[in-house]
Amino acid sequence: MVGPAAAQGATPAADASAVQAGQSCTAADLGKRHPFIKSTEVAPTITHFKGWYVTAGSTGYQNVTTSTQTTISVSVGLNGEIKGDFAVEALGTVGAMLGLNVQVNYSSTSSESTSVSWNFNDPGYYGVYKGTKKVTGTYGSLNCNRVQQGDGSWALKWIEGPDSGSYTTYTTLEEGAVRCEDKVPANSIMRKAQGLLDCETPPRAGHAPGPVASAKATAARNAAAKDTAKGTAGKAATARTSAPATRAALNCQPDVYRIHVPGKPLNWSAPVLANDGIRLRESNWTSAHLDNWRLCNVTERNGVIEASLWNWGNGGCATIPANIANQEQAYLTTAPCGEDDLQRFYIYRDVPGGSKIGLQNKYTGSMLGHDRYADGELIRQYSSGRQDGTGTYDLVKV
Repeated sequence: MVGPAAAQGATPAADASAVQAGQSCTAADLGKRHPFIKSTEVAPTITHFKGWYVTAGSTGYQNVTTSTQTTISVSVGLNGEIKGDFAVEALGTVGAMLGLNVQVNYSSTSSESTSVSWNFNDPGYYGVYKGTKKVTGTYGSLNCNRVQQGDGSWALKWIEGPDSGSYTTYTTLEEGAVRCEDKVPANSIMRKAQGLLDCETPPRAGHAPGPVASAKATAARNAAAKDTAKGTAGKAATARTSAPATRAALNCQPDVYRIHVPGKPLNWSAPVLANDGIRLRESNWTSAHLDNWRLCNVTERNGVIEASLWNWGNGGCATIPANIANQEQAYLTTAPCGEDDLQRFYIYRDVPGGSKIGLQNKYTGSMLGHDRYADGELIRQYSSGRQDGTGTYDLVKV
């Protein structure tokens, strides 16, 4: 388990802070996205706790070994691997909104017992703790797409895209000790720790100094463990397999397209070998229709197309490989067409008359692009898209 990282600054990227739904964008933005925060919830959470009895003869500094109460891991979307710009930007935006220093890289509070050194000035029944503020909520995606205006004209604007998800992070860890009779702020970490003490049945006179079992702390710890197990089971139940259900037939539109780098000869070409990916190639007599694509099972919602990309040359559908789908810069390839969200893409379009598009994988939420313009360069997914505009392509009818 990764130990708690130092709190990160809570300021999102300067260029992203100005992006708002309804603002104008350009064709170079079609392959980009930015997060916006839909909801936030901040809850004091105790990560480690131990009931401790101090007698008149045992005051002063003591080293108390606490037990794990609950574990918090940073996550955005499908997994806890905070590798892409989108996740970092989302968590930075949360911190800026709340005025809190939150973790913006992957980290987790310790799941091991840990000690707290504390100076006990007075006798009494104490809760010795480590805790933090757990920050959770939901996010959405701002994407650039064409929008029809009131006068019938069209413009490119940032819109709320179809992709959304949830996040979890936490603030700087703090530690301390609190007694039943102490007056502490409501909804504070200290108050949360105080609530784990069995104040109705404190240790009786004559109780030995040191650890005291707390029924409330045990019950809360068991409840947290059940919630964690339930969440893990839910993720396992929805875990992907590498073999999607076979699709009986695709309803493909008749038009055939090439997906070009704007103004340049290289375009998307499907692989011949199963373990290869979709690469930038120049079309010629050897292309064998590997550069020809159809849009299939097309739907449209709020102006955003969703479609499968069927390749004429190898008969497969464009997809992100399931075993690397959670990775930044995972490559795009083709596979037998099936009922699989990894094979579905949102397509963001230029205004009518323009052929430029941006593409986003439905399952991962990442945008598609390439690292450099070169023959043989793989098409990859980038969580926020390519900020230099190389995620914008031309959908050219053959």
